[in-house]
Amino acid sequence: QVHLVESGGGLAQPGGSLRLSCAASGDIYRVNDMSWYRQAPGKERELVAHITRGGDTNYADPVKGRFTISRDNAKNTVDLKMNTLIAEDTAVYYCSADVKVGRNYEYNYWGEGTKVTVSS
Repeated sequence: QVHLVESGGGLAQPGGSLRLSCAASGDIYRVNDMSWYRQAPGKERELVAHITRGGDTNYADPVKGRFTISRDNAKNTVDLKMNTLIAEDTAVYYCSADVKVGRNYEYNYWGEGTKVTVSS
C-alpha cells in the first residue's frame, strides 16, 4: 500500500506565497512522475504542474512564472512553491504520483488534498 500526504495549505493574502509539500510512503520500489492538481469550487480538477523523475517540468498556463514544482527522489517528496498568489488560485490542491510497487507494477496514487485560500 502507498500513501500520499499533502501539507502546507492554508490562508494567504493576494500577492503572498505558500509552499505545499507531498510525501509518498509505503511499499515503494520507485516513484516516477509526480504532479500537483487543483480543484476550485464548482470546477473540474485541473493539472497545475508536473515533474518527471529526471526533473523535467511543465506547468499550466495560469501558473507559469508564479509556481515552481520540485522533488527529492531520495525522500519521495514533491513540493509546489506558489508565489504571487491570486484569488483564482483558491482550490483544494492534490498530489498525484506514479509509483512502482514492484519491478513490473506501476499504479497512480492520489493524496486527499490540502486547501488553499487566497483572500484579503
